Amino acid sequence: MRTLIQIRPQHMRWLLLRGLLVAAAVLLLGKIAHAQSQEPDYAAMALKWARSNVNASLPESATPLRVDMTVGALDSRLRLAPCGNVEAYLPPGSRLWGHTRVGVRCVDGVSRWNVSVPLTVKVFGNAWVVRGQVMAGAALAQSDLVQTEVDWAEDSSPVLIDAALWLGQTATRQLMTGQVLRQGMVRPTQVFQAGTQVRVVAEGAGFQISSDAQALSAGVVGQTARVRMDNGRVTSGTVLDARTVKIEL
Repeated sequence: MRTLIQIRPQHMRWLLLRGLLVAAAVLLLGKIAHAQSQEPDYAAMALKWARSNVNASLPESATPLRVDMTVGALDSRLRLAPCGNVEAYLPPGSRLWGHTRVGVRCVDGVSRWNVSVPLTVKVFGNAWVVRGQVMAGAALAQSDLVQTEVDWAEDSSPVLIDAALWLGQTATRQLMTGQVLRQGMVRPTQVFQAGTQVRVVAEGAGFQISSDAQALSAGVVGQTARVRMDNGRVTSGTVLDARTVKIEL
């Protein structure tokens, strides 16, 4: 025996309306998911921009440098509005060196947004590394350091790649094994104190004369020192070594 179920017209309208609402919701969710899947990869954009601009930020060096960059990800909770023109840039005060950030901003859109992407830049090249412990105040010798490949960008201080910039100079602080020699770790060595008797060498066009003098300031090789000549005249010259000050005429 069959049982007939009668559906009232108002119920039919409700069922149809509910079906339409469910279909609309499914369609809207599908569009949102598709839009999210089509959102540009801003991290990849930042990495591409950094790769094309990193060479301009590298220090001048006679030794070959090898660059390695890795980019982080944007916060997954960010929902950025569509944009007609997006550009990457380097935020003020930043550089493509070590742990840094690349800015990405919308310059043509209803909503102007600006975000930053984490970036790590490693720059590998030969540098001088401390072979054994060097005490503060000690003069550096060739045997104190060895050349090897390191990450120049591990620290913001410039690497001292030219041996002439550190050989014979004084360690400003204790240097530990494995440290990369960088600017600020050494200073010129003082070779005489104020009151020391020195020889002044004066050079001119086609002649050279020398005379004894007394140092009025400490002498550091390559820097200026004041001296008093035998006749009482006070002048300044460049320290050449522990006994010589050069004056240009």
